[in-house]
Amino acid sequence: MSRNAVAVVSSLMFAVLAVLLVLIPVPYVAWRPGQTIDVLEQRDDRGAIEVSGVPTFPTTGRLLMTTVSTTRVDATLSLPEAIFVYLGADYDAMPREVIYPAGKTSDQVQNEAVAMMDTSRNNATVAALRAAGVPVEEWPRISSVLLSGPSVNVLQPGDLILAVDGISTSNRDAVAAQIATHQVGDSIVFEVDRSGQRLTVSVIARAGSSDARRPSIGVSIDTGYLFEPTVTFGVDPSVTGPSAGLIFALGIYDQVTDGQLIGDKTVAGTGTISAAGRVGTIGAIRQKIKGAERDGASYFLVPEGNCDNVGDLEVAIPLIKVGTLNDAISALQLINEGNIAEVPTCG
Repeated sequence: MSRNAVAVVSSLMFAVLAVLLVLIPVPYVAWRPGQTIDVLEQRDDRGAIEVSGVPTFPTTGRLLMTTVSTTRVDATLSLPEAIFVYLGADYDAMPREVIYPAGKTSDQVQNEAVAMMDTSRNNATVAALRAAGVPVEEWPRISSVLLSGPSVNVLQPGDLILAVDGISTSNRDAVAAQIATHQVGDSIVFEVDRSGQRLTVSVIARAGSSDARRPSIGVSIDTGYLFEPTVTFGVDPSVTGPSAGLIFALGIYDQVTDGQLIGDKTVAGTGTISAAGRVGTIGAIRQKIKGAERDGASYFLVPEGNCDNVGDLEVAIPLIKVGTLNDAISALQLINEGNIAEVPTCG
């Protein structure tokens, strides 16, 4: 083969390789700083968080919920894009299976993210009301109903079980114990709270799948909560996931307590939250911090378990370490009072 032919073939192979590098996807997704949302802001006479059924108070300042921009489940990254993201100071590239487990459709991924957001909102509401001293009752809750079971179209997910056979049931063990007093074929009477409405319904017990002598009503039960206030969220429904829990809780708490929690400051943060007020770790902490700094935050609330993930990130705003909702409230009160030196920080 002549030198010219070799050169031509080599050029073509290089061109093909270059095209393949651009077109062939790699199993990674990108994390970039996303938008921030002020949960205290009022837009078109509607707030991002609205509380009714309990006295509320004016709020000041800005409380920013932070997000991360992630490669969509139905999109891909090329190798050059992944390298660019990996080397970027404010970006990160993550193995795709970490974010989008194999075998799940885009609808399944989205539905799970929406469910996590719903749980986050519920936990934030309970934690905030408890922190503010608003009464919250715990009751056993129907979490799922077996479609082929005896409770279908009688009990519904979300029903709070207040009593069985007229006997108050404060936890799921009490519900199970009362059901166990029956025989297969018995009618069992449930008093439930369904979205604030008290109902009395009956379920005919069937044989359990593992023990034919054991009565079953075909439901799963976890813990639910009953309280007087109503909390609604006006956040864009496309924003999903559990990591806004801490900021949601602070936004609710600020509205139902007198006094200024953050003054005229702009505070951002992230973290999951439990109904007991425990703040949990999240992903993409560095990207969320940079997004908050970009949008003018003066302070950033970091779950204590994420402090090590901040690493060598160059940031000009204090990173406040919090383990619970009460930690966050105390830190913000100290900042508002000017006692910044007493506030625990990462590092």
